[in-house]
Amino acid sequence: MLELLAPAGSMDALRAAVQSGANAVYLGSGPFNARQNAKNFSLDELPDAVRYCHVRGVQVHLTLNTLVTDRELEQAAQTIAAAVRAGVDAFIVQDLGLVSLLRQMAPEVPIHASTQMSVHSLDGVLRAAAMGMSRVVLARELSREDIAFICRNSPIEIEVFVHGALCMCYSGQCYFSAVVGTRSGNRGQCAQPCRLAYGYGRYEDKYPLSLKDNCMISWIDELAQMGVASVKIEGRMKRPEYVAVATRLYRAAIDGQAVSPEDMRDLRDVFSRQGFTENYYMGHTGPDMFGTRQKERENRELMQRVRFGYENAEAALVPVRFYAVVNARQNAMLAVEDEQGNLCKTEGPVPEAAVSRSLTQQALADRLAKTGGTPYRCIETKSVVEPGLTLSAAAINAMRREVLSHLTALRGRRPERELNSFSTVKIYPGFTKPPRWTLGVLRPEQLTPKLLAMRPVRLYVPLSMFKGNVDWISRVPAQTELAVVLPRVIRDGEVEAVLETLDAAHSLGVRLALCGNLGHISLARSRGFSVCGDYGLNLFNSRAMNVARGLGLESAMASFELTLPRIRDLSKPIPTELLAYGRLPLMLTENCLIKNRTGRCACQNGPMKLVDRKGEEFRVLPDQDSCRSVIYNGKKLYLLDRLPELRNLGLWALRVQFTTENPMEVDTVISALRGGGTFEPGSCTRGLYFRGVE
Repeated sequence: MLELLAPAGSMDALRAAVQSGANAVYLGSGPFNARQNAKNFSLDELPDAVRYCHVRGVQVHLTLNTLVTDRELEQAAQTIAAAVRAGVDAFIVQDLGLVSLLRQMAPEVPIHASTQMSVHSLDGVLRAAAMGMSRVVLARELSREDIAFICRNSPIEIEVFVHGALCMCYSGQCYFSAVVGTRSGNRGQCAQPCRLAYGYGRYEDKYPLSLKDNCMISWIDELAQMGVASVKIEGRMKRPEYVAVATRLYRAAIDGQAVSPEDMRDLRDVFSRQGFTENYYMGHTGPDMFGTRQKERENRELMQRVRFGYENAEAALVPVRFYAVVNARQNAMLAVEDEQGNLCKTEGPVPEAAVSRSLTQQALADRLAKTGGTPYRCIETKSVVEPGLTLSAAAINAMRREVLSHLTALRGRRPERELNSFSTVKIYPGFTKPPRWTLGVLRPEQLTPKLLAMRPVRLYVPLSMFKGNVDWISRVPAQTELAVVLPRVIRDGEVEAVLETLDAAHSLGVRLALCGNLGHISLARSRGFSVCGDYGLNLFNSRAMNVARGLGLESAMASFELTLPRIRDLSKPIPTELLAYGRLPLMLTENCLIKNRTGRCACQNGPMKLVDRKGEEFRVLPDQDSCRSVIYNGKKLYLLDRLPELRNLGLWALRVQFTTENPMEVDTVISALRGGGTFEPGSCTRGLYFRGVE
C-alpha cells in the first residue's frame, strides 16, 4: 500500500497528521535536522510522540538530514541513541558521515537517503542501496518518466515529494543562504534567498527564483502503479491546520476518492504561492512555475473547522477483532486482537440468568463495537454466548475498556533493538608538504599559455569540452593529469549521451573523472575512469571523508562551508583539496534562468546577472552544455594572499577554478598565484573559511 508521509513540526502538527490519515510522520529532534526553525521535539518529548503514533499504527521517521562537524558527531550519537530507545522507525539522512555512524550504532533501524543527498538517477539509488540505505527520497525535479524508470529497476523503496514548497535549487546543492549570510541550508538554517526579489542586470521587483508549491494530488494513483513506496507532504514549518488539510485530502486521493474543486480551494486557502505547479512531474520547466506568497485574508472558518476536527476527535484508525465467551457459572471472557497479532485478554463477572431479555451475540457485538474516543474500530466480533444469560452493559463496557487499555500499552511498547556505543574513527593527518596546485576551467580559451606553463598537478575540464574540436588537448603539459568534470546532474535519459562523451575523452587518454554526485561514480568507472570527489558530495566531517576512501575515490574536495580550523582537523585518508580561488556556486537549477527571461536559449551570449535589492550581483551560467543554470556569487573567493595559512592544513592541493574569466583575467590570476596577490574586498570574498556557517 502507498504510504502517506506527513510533516510534524510540533506536537499539534503531529496530532493533525495522525488524525487526518497519515501512515507515517517525519519530525526533527535536536539540532541535526533541516528545519531548525520549526518547533521540533526535545529528546524528552520524543518517546511520547513515538508512543502516540505507534498506538495508532503510524510510523515515525526522524530527520537527521544536515551536515555535521566532527565536534558535533558525539552529540549526534546521543540523539541517535535516544531515538533508538524511543522507538523511531527510520532515520532520514544527508551526511555520509552520519550514514556511517548510524550503521555502526543502530544497524537494525532503516536509513532513508534524504532529498538533500541529491539522488536523481537509478545509479544514485543503486549507490545508496549499496551503502546500506533502504529508501531514497528522490530529487523533486524528476519527471514521471524518470520516476517510473527508477521504480522499475530499484532494489529499495522510493519516496516522492508530492505537495508543498519547491526549492529553486537541487536539494543539497544550495549554498546561497550560507555564502550570502552564513545561514546554511545544509545545516538547517536556510534564510530562503530564493523567495526574495531580483532583477536581470539591475534590481527589479521580480521573483525569478520563487517557485510555486508542488501539487501532485491528481497523480497519486499513477505513482502507486509505478511502485512508489511513499508520498511525502512538505511542511514542518507550516501550521497544524495546513498539515491536517493536506494530509486529509491526500489520504482521500490514495483511498480512491475524487478531489473536488472545494478540496482544491481548501488546499490553496491553507497555503499556496499564487497557486500550484506540477510541471516538474510533467517534464516541463518555464516561467509559469513561479509565484510568491500573497497577503490574503485568512479563511478563519476553515481553520476553526479543521482545528476542531483534529483536536476533538479520535480517528478510529486501528482495526481490531473481539473474541468473547459468555457461559453459565464461569467468568465472562473477552479478548481483542489487532492486525499485528497483539492479543489482550481479560475476565468479567459471572453472567446471571436472564429475567426478561437474554444476551445475544448481536447485542454483545453491538456493545463491543462502541469504541468511540479510542484509536480502535471493531471490524469483527466472534463470540460464544450461552442462551438464557445476561451481562450488564456496565460489565461489558468495563471489559472492553480494559482489553483496549492493555492493547494500547502493548502497541506503545518500545521495541528492543541493537544499540552500540559511539566510537571515533581513525584520523589520517594528510600531507606534510606544501599543497600542490590544481586548476579548473570552463572554456578552451581559458587555457592560456601562462596557465599551462604553471604545469598544475591536475587540470579539470568540463565534459562538454570533449565534444567537437579538441585541439586544445595537445597543449596540456605531459606532467599535468587531465580530469574530466561530470555535470552534477545526469538524469537517466541523459546517461547514453554522457557515456558517449566519456568514451571520447577516454580515447584521448583521459583516465580521471571528477564527480559531485554519488550516482556518477559507477557511471565514470563503467568507462574505465578513476574517480575523484567534488564539492557537491558535501564532505563535512572525518567520518564522511573516511566513507569517501571506502568508495575508492582518488581524492576529494572538503566542503567549502567548513572553516580552516575544521579543515585542518579533518581526517584526510585520501588526497584532499581546498577551493582557494573562484566564484562559489550558489545554486544549481533545473529551470534555465536565461531561457525563463528571454523565452529562448541564449546561453551562448555569455553570463547573465541577477541583482538583488542591495545591488549585489550574481552571475548565471549554463551547467556545461545543458539547459540547467548555475548561479555563482558575484564576488570571487580569494585566498591567494593567505597561502602560508593554507600550508599547515594537511592538504594535497589548492584549486583555482575559473568561471567567467577571459584569457587576460586568467593570466592576472596566475600572476597573483605566483606572487601572493592582493585581496580586494570590493570584488573578492574569503567565503566561509573564516566566518563559518550556522
